[in-house]
Amino acid sequence: MTPETPVVTRFAPSPTGFLHIGGARTALFCWLYARHTGGKFLLRIEDTDHERNSQEAIAAIFDGLSWLGLDADEPPVMQSSRAARHAEVAEELVKRGAAYRCPVTPQELQERRERIELLRKMHESKDGDGLSHEERLELQELSKPFRSPWRDPAKPLPDGAPTVVRLRMPDDNTFSIKDGVQGFVRVKGSDLDDLVLLRSDGTPTYMLAVVVDDHDMGVTQVIRGDDHLNNTFRQVPIIDAMGWDRPAYAHVPLIHGPDGKKLSKRHGAQAVHEYRDMGYLPEGLKNYLLRLGWSHGDAEIIPEAQAIEWFDVDGLNKAPARLDFAKLDSVNAHYMALADDTRLAALFLARPEAVGLSEVAKARVIAAMPHLKTRAATVAALAEASRFLGDLRPIRLEGKAAAQMTPEGKARLAAIAVRLEALGDFSEQAIKEDLAEYCAAESIGLGKVGPLLRAALTGGAPSPDITLVMALLGRGESLARLRDQAE
Repeated sequence: MTPETPVVTRFAPSPTGFLHIGGARTALFCWLYARHTGGKFLLRIEDTDHERNSQEAIAAIFDGLSWLGLDADEPPVMQSSRAARHAEVAEELVKRGAAYRCPVTPQELQERRERIELLRKMHESKDGDGLSHEERLELQELSKPFRSPWRDPAKPLPDGAPTVVRLRMPDDNTFSIKDGVQGFVRVKGSDLDDLVLLRSDGTPTYMLAVVVDDHDMGVTQVIRGDDHLNNTFRQVPIIDAMGWDRPAYAHVPLIHGPDGKKLSKRHGAQAVHEYRDMGYLPEGLKNYLLRLGWSHGDAEIIPEAQAIEWFDVDGLNKAPARLDFAKLDSVNAHYMALADDTRLAALFLARPEAVGLSEVAKARVIAAMPHLKTRAATVAALAEASRFLGDLRPIRLEGKAAAQMTPEGKARLAAIAVRLEALGDFSEQAIKEDLAEYCAAESIGLGKVGPLLRAALTGGAPSPDITLVMALLGRGESLARLRDQAE
């Protein structure tokens, strides 16, 4: 790859489940690097594992990427459609002497693994005393990377035996890469197995398919999780044997939970659609994921245009990042406050909490959106914060709210309702001034009427300042709720 070669990145998920939050972060990094360099971002679905793949998972991947705004620059490539090309490369490697046909069966390999396991258990259970000299030598030999007897070209194949195609791993080579995150990494060829490239039924393995697809798609930069680092050294010999240019690599540490352990179900949401259902905005989640493993100074809020300008592989962190929902809420709250009111109202009305709301209540929520969105970290929190605007009448009071409705409290509600009905301007400021006048006339503090009004107007539910609550409810609904309780 020359300095003038356009950058091409790719995201290549396996459709064995929904789009994981870690996969979404990888896709984001690939997308940003392509945009930063003026290159291309491609999508490949690695769907060769027919037993584990599902159309539902493929649809979820497309849906999650689209929701995040990480659309590919070309139609997605389905890896399963390229099996003939993968087989063609395997045959070419055999012709070049870089691969060979091997009749060792899966059953024989399984028996080999079982023998290794048995000898190791015998060794560990008796501190080595349970193994004879011959068994110790056998364990030592079996524990070496697999080398098939048929890697020798002079050894004839058994007649009619099914064969796989194996890579002839160069024993005398040391493979090294300069990883964009991990730095220089080296692995000896003698430490790697002669891996299968083509199964006996002619289907390609993952290791071969990835290499061929990356080459044919023109991928120049591979950004992926560091759980693939070992795979890189099984793929590089294939690339070198074909005489192809190696892509640049950047292996990013995986996301960990708050406890520092690998992210799992016990830490909460893992799939992108779960975060959407929890009410996070795509721009908020993207900003948070960007900072979860990449940094640019002390910047925390990084809008998309700024992220494209700043992003580079050099900023990727070597240490694993920890998921922090409090931080995610803080970042998302920033974008909630900036979001278009109509858009937020539509997101709210699409949630289960909005089912059954009257048109009048919906109108109140829409009108209140400029005030409510600055107080909520997510759309779900927005739904909870706007509950007082719903169709609550008649409000059934319980606990502390019910305790406010003493005869004295009801009398005050009736008096306040009379005053508010006479207000010419039913704005937050006018209501505040009128309540202050009432409290002064009664020689009481606002603390005496605030909880009472909140109980009557919201049932005691969390809500903004009580004068704002009345302004948002409007004159008619506010007076109706006050009189319901006063009577």
